[in-house]
Amino acid sequence: MKPVAGGSLWKTESPAGQVLVPVSSDLKNYESNWEPKVSKLPVVISFKESSLADRDVVVGLEIRNTSRAYPMTAMSAESPIEDRVAGIPILLAVGPDGKSVRGFVRQVNGSETDFFRKSESREWTLMDSYTGSDWNFQGCSIRGAAVGICLERIAILKDYWFDWRNYHPTTSVYRH
Repeated sequence: MKPVAGGSLWKTESPAGQVLVPVSSDLKNYESNWEPKVSKLPVVISFKESSLADRDVVVGLEIRNTSRAYPMTAMSAESPIEDRVAGIPILLAVGPDGKSVRGFVRQVNGSETDFFRKSESREWTLMDSYTGSDWNFQGCSIRGAAVGICLERIAILKDYWFDWRNYHPTTSVYRH
């Protein structure tokens, strides 16, 4: 499973990639800002016991039969997010485009570490507490003692809450 990436970031990372292009004669039928309209449509299933709205966007992951949903509102506000799922230390980060999300095991050379955004840097960069190295959005160290090392990726899915919950009935929801 490829990481979740917005269009411009995807194009940068996959320059030879191909996408479907809308039929130009039908462009007038496509809304450029369709998401707000879709968010108001009813859903076929609903989970009223949840604190999340049916069409809230979540980033979901499953590790060793344990699933967790991370509301995009929390992801955007708190990125990077560090958590532990099924005993595995994980890192979730929203990318420089504000839409793309990546998930990693937060271990460097077998040692658990913490990651922090380097806000003083003009480029999107994380720094780890174990080696003090800088890391890019692809999960690879670009400067410091860990240069050349890449974190293990975790498969994630960006989805509406009702859909994620339907296929992961025992999921938990991230709370900070």
